[in-house]
Amino acid sequence: MSKITAAITGIAGYVPEYILTNEELSKMVDTTDEWIMARIGIRERHILREKGLGTSFMAEKAVRMLIAKTNTNVDDIDMVVCCGVTPDMPFPATANIVSDLVGIKKAFGFDINAGCSSFLFALATVAKFIETGKYKKIILIGADKISTFVDYTDRATCPIFGDGAGAVLIEPNTEGYGMIDEILHVDGSGRKYLYQKAGGSSYPATMETVVNRQHFIFQDGQPVYKAAVSNMTETSLKMMKRHGLTSENIDWLVPHQANLRIIKAVGQHMGLPEEKVMVNIQRYGNTTAATLPLCMWDFENRLKKGDNIILTTFGAGFTWGAIYLKWAYNGHQMAEKEKEISLD
Repeated sequence: MSKITAAITGIAGYVPEYILTNEELSKMVDTTDEWIMARIGIRERHILREKGLGTSFMAEKAVRMLIAKTNTNVDDIDMVVCCGVTPDMPFPATANIVSDLVGIKKAFGFDINAGCSSFLFALATVAKFIETGKYKKIILIGADKISTFVDYTDRATCPIFGDGAGAVLIEPNTEGYGMIDEILHVDGSGRKYLYQKAGGSSYPATMETVVNRQHFIFQDGQPVYKAAVSNMTETSLKMMKRHGLTSENIDWLVPHQANLRIIKAVGQHMGLPEEKVMVNIQRYGNTTAATLPLCMWDFENRLKKGDNIILTTFGAGFTWGAIYLKWAYNGHQMAEKEKEISLD
């Protein structure tokens, strides 16, 4: 029997309609378009502003499109996993909410939180279910309404983040396509540099935590930047060496979209030309768990069956890693099909 690998067989994304530009942001906090572009590389970000709508709203949009463009029967879906740091509620899991919204009744599911590395860690996790041969169709969602926890008076962090969702269909493959290998790491000592202090069991919401603005993102930028560059580079180079990959036979690097300078540094250390590095941070900002699927969705029409792809991320925790996969289908056909689909 041929080895079973877990292959991405379809991808879809969603970002909210409202666009927060650098110009508008400069009216809210002491910053400029020039400062943001030079330091982060973001020109605009999409924000989900409507009251009462959370991460599940965006995830549902992405999953509905994914199901439509892959002609998937909801009764054939075995598992739904939603990863990110902004669940609709502490419980139930956002994966359960999305399943109900979409009409998925015969699957089980759960959420995964590994900071901005959530999608990478979740992809490695669900791949193991596929590799058993028991599970045939898994939907993996990377989605975050991170604007919920952004302090729009903090010029160091508020330009960075945006909202969005991406979803992929993962199925078994016996032709050698799909996920080949993963390298994943956690260093909990890094947690003091990037976190949201209040809102969990240690510091539940009180008047004091609200007044002290402890429900917003805190980031000590310099150590996070250094750790992101070094660790994403190290794991990506290790993956290249392990599988005999070179800058010539790697087709794409899909890096976490946190900062354009980080993205460029990792690509340069890997010896990759800019045209092999997926970048859409200028349009969406850092959508945390959604950055990797949104990148692959944006570039789907350029992906070819057999492409060698390395995905790499870094997130709060610290968490980081790299995955090597061989793309399983010609993306332009699926991307064209999506243009013809209307879900309204």
